[in-house]
Amino acid sequence: MSLAQKLINDGNAAVDEMLAGIIAAHPDHLFRPEGAPRTVVARNGPREGKVALVIGGGSGHEPTFLGFVGKGLADAAAIGNVFASPPPQPAVDAAMAVNGGAGVLFLYGNYAGDVMNFDMASELLEMEGVEVRTVLTTDDIASAPVSEREKRRGVAGNVFVFKAAGAAADMMMALGEVERIARHANDRTFTMGVALSSCSLPQTRRPSFELPAGEMEIGMGIHGEPGVRRGPLRTANEVVDEIMDAIFKEMGAKPGDRVAVLVNSLGATPLMELYILYARVAERLTSANLTVHRTLVGPYCTSLDMEIGRAS
Repeated sequence: MSLAQKLINDGNAAVDEMLAGIIAAHPDHLFRPEGAPRTVVARNGPREGKVALVIGGGSGHEPTFLGFVGKGLADAAAIGNVFASPPPQPAVDAAMAVNGGAGVLFLYGNYAGDVMNFDMASELLEMEGVEVRTVLTTDDIASAPVSEREKRRGVAGNVFVFKAAGAAADMMMALGEVERIARHANDRTFTMGVALSSCSLPQTRRPSFELPAGEMEIGMGIHGEPGVRRGPLRTANEVVDEIMDAIFKEMGAKPGDRVAVLVNSLGATPLMELYILYARVAERLTSANLTVHRTLVGPYCTSLDMEIGRAS
């Protein structure tokens, strides 16, 4: 099996070199606190009396998480290794760097490692007198039945929850209200994905899983977690219909409701294909008499170079 070609220097240093690059590219917007190399902080978001919103997770999903740090979004992000939770210290560093005295909200995907490490960070912060609340994103409808929503993973729909919570915090709402809005946004976000090929990790440059040519997997997670079924590759419209049927079944939308839509690339899917997918999504929404408030099409939450993407 041939190795994937990547423009990197050292697979083990890829995350730190990426962080150095994004800080160098956007010095007016982002910085890393001294002694906190895995923490990215917004220059124009945190302020006294404002709830601090801290997000975070493993690398490899860019622009999630570090790309959603800024005014009206998250105040800081804790960054882990590729597909690995950040340790507790980067989360503590992030919270301390942006704490404005109104409390901290941790907001991240529902993965065991993230939960363990952010919970440890919460305990350390509370020992320092910092009030911390936590909201887990659980938008991946393929990862557990609706009766066990608390077991679901957080995937590309994170984007909507980050924005809702960030806007609430930017409006100087109290910690409890920011938490409530984040939970409500998560409860009303539904995502399902499809994979056509594996990603390759920078350390190994080998596929992280095997998917035979001509096949697709519906419901696969952003780290290659098993989906709900594998089968022959179908047309764009057929794939959208399967995903939209599952989302409509859960969301319970009524004619006239407004929705925000994300058609997300996992890293290797070109915009041409994403817009072909969205054309069918738009047809389905029109047929259901739903009004589109906002549309996002592109790589918002990736899985390195995996193909294809997700709809939320």
